Amino acid sequence: MIFQRAALREFTSTAAAVFVALFFILVTVILVRLLSQAAGGRVPPDAVLALIGFSSLNHLPVVLALSSFVAVLLSITRSYRDSEMVVWFASGVSLRAWISPVLRFSAPIVLVIAGLSLFLSPWAQGKASEYRKRLESREEVSRVSPGMFRESANSQRVFFVESVDKDAGRVKNVFISHIREGREGVVVSAEGLLETAPNGDRFVVLLDGRRYEGVPGTADYRVMRFERYALRIEPRDLGTPDLTPKTTPTADLLADTAPASRGELVWRFGIPVASLILSLLAIPLAFVNPRAGRANNLIFAILTFTVYLNLLGVSQAWVSKGKLDADIGAYAVHALMMLVLLSLFVWRMWPGWRWSR
Repeated sequence: MIFQRAALREFTSTAAAVFVALFFILVTVILVRLLSQAAGGRVPPDAVLALIGFSSLNHLPVVLALSSFVAVLLSITRSYRDSEMVVWFASGVSLRAWISPVLRFSAPIVLVIAGLSLFLSPWAQGKASEYRKRLESREEVSRVSPGMFRESANSQRVFFVESVDKDAGRVKNVFISHIREGREGVVVSAEGLLETAPNGDRFVVLLDGRRYEGVPGTADYRVMRFERYALRIEPRDLGTPDLTPKTTPTADLLADTAPASRGELVWRFGIPVASLILSLLAIPLAFVNPRAGRANNLIFAILTFTVYLNLLGVSQAWVSKGKLDADIGAYAVHALMMLVLLSLFVWRMWPGWRWSR
């Protein structure tokens, strides 16, 4: 049918453009946040790209759901503005006839969202957690950012280097403050480097510097000059990444009856269902009077999307805390939005109904 082919073609082209724009915004926001963390020394600069990838995969289901919703909304809104809907209605194509092309368009996207939400997103979050754990386990010296003070994991040392030559493996103008057996020590050096002993122990070797050691508040201080001073880098245990409901595979969550696991399942299964309902909601929400304000329906539609996902998030939180039964949490929000969907269709298809009551 010409109508369905034209609708599918417009939905697809609009969705592609919307997805590219939304994904670019998502990556930009993630990049700015990670660069801020990297500038503060909380994330190594060489880890930014990997973390962007993991974080993007985690947010991809919501981006796809929003892209599908906006694509249907904009396409049908354009038909109203260009008076194409008048032609379709005059040809016997009712508003209900849009359901079929919308379902054909959104069904593959819903399947992709389901795969991402149920399998790929938990994997990405688990890998991101594991990657951050591995970064935190790196030697303290290797995590120092030039021009930034950095505290060690055990809060016993503070490092500062003015510049780093990664190719030569050397640092310039080093400052190290440490506490050992109640005595405070400060080491300053013009240059430093990393060395590995034959037994595998790693040392940071400082060259041409001074060491100050004493008890704060007393005159018992010693000052020593040195040409070469080695500090052993204590190895840190990598450990195992913390397994949370967000990083647990869906199959394991299904076998777990804990409230936190049930709540996570509410979200994972809820996103693809919400995407399908939202795509259908876009049909009645797309109505616009060309002679009225052009942005009113878009504002209301985006508000509907936001409220829907927020209600789904609240439902997940309540189920996770045991405040709401998992079965009710899984269906209540979607049932409410289905009721809204049916009401809007009745409102648009039979305008006389609302005046006759």
